[in-house]
Amino acid sequence: MQSDRPIFVIGCPRSGTTMLQLMLHSHPRIGVPPETRFVIPGYYRRFVFGDLREEVNRRRLGQWIVTDKDTKFKELKIDGDRFVEDVVAGPPTLGSAIGIAFRSHAERFGKARWGDKRPSYYHYVDVLLRLFPDAQFIHLIRDGRDAVSSLKEMPWYTKDVFHAVNNWAEAIDFGRRHAKNLPADSYYELRYEDLTADPETELAKLCGFLGEEYDPAMSEPCHVARVAIPQNRSWHLNTHGEVTTSRSGSWKSRLEPWEVSLCETVLGERLTANGYELSDAPKADKAHVAEVSKVAAKRRAARRRKDLRDRINRFREPGPVAAQLTTRQLGELAKV
Repeated sequence: MQSDRPIFVIGCPRSGTTMLQLMLHSHPRIGVPPETRFVIPGYYRRFVFGDLREEVNRRRLGQWIVTDKDTKFKELKIDGDRFVEDVVAGPPTLGSAIGIAFRSHAERFGKARWGDKRPSYYHYVDVLLRLFPDAQFIHLIRDGRDAVSSLKEMPWYTKDVFHAVNNWAEAIDFGRRHAKNLPADSYYELRYEDLTADPETELAKLCGFLGEEYDPAMSEPCHVARVAIPQNRSWHLNTHGEVTTSRSGSWKSRLEPWEVSLCETVLGERLTANGYELSDAPKADKAHVAEVSKVAAKRRAARRRKDLRDRINRFREPGPVAAQLTTRQLGELAKV
């Protein structure tokens, strides 16, 4: 039986996740839309919608997904009214409503399986597993120095290089945790550099993990970029060309010497553990390293507070949140 498990692409921003999204979307059975903004916000807002076993509350949830200015529902290019009715008629859980949105997008392209891509999801794997217990995660890893150099050039990235360094460190650390705790059929890592150097081989291995047959179209994602990438995202222009290794190692000309030292001092162990060679850059200034540590401490504290609130909130949920859409999940439900 062919798989219908949800697929999530995660990783540090500017690690090639959009390219991987397009590669997956090029598969004849998998549909992966541009980034939306309703999965995690919807989870944390779940009490606002009330008990989803009541039809009026499912309608309220569906209308929020469609109409809220921050959800980017329009990127799915599906009929909003029909989607709301599908949510009302669907299983009474938050995961089901969200899954129906992505499933409807995949059906636009005649595809039986859906995925979603958002780099920051690496923070929320536990939440995504609550919503989609049978999900599969693909973590794309890129040289941290390249990720940092790219991040600090993005018009939408308003943080400094100290935050960018933390972004990559967190993605790697969360990845280690996921690799340790998740089943082998639920979590998969691959490197951007390997994927761009030999896309056929790497994608074939990835398809094996997903339970799919490799399709050659996946190695030429530029053919779907025109319809799958919003026109206003100029920072994704590279996805409109052929897969290339030209951006690998570009940090050498894009980072200042002190930034190279900072990356290699703070990220050195993580870089070498993932197969990246260090340069002969000197140790970073202690004040710069201290600034990274300060940022990291603030981010950890914020996550702990949010996690604590969520653990408390789970005790007062009016109903289940897990999706009831896939073959595996329906099978589990039948056993209850």
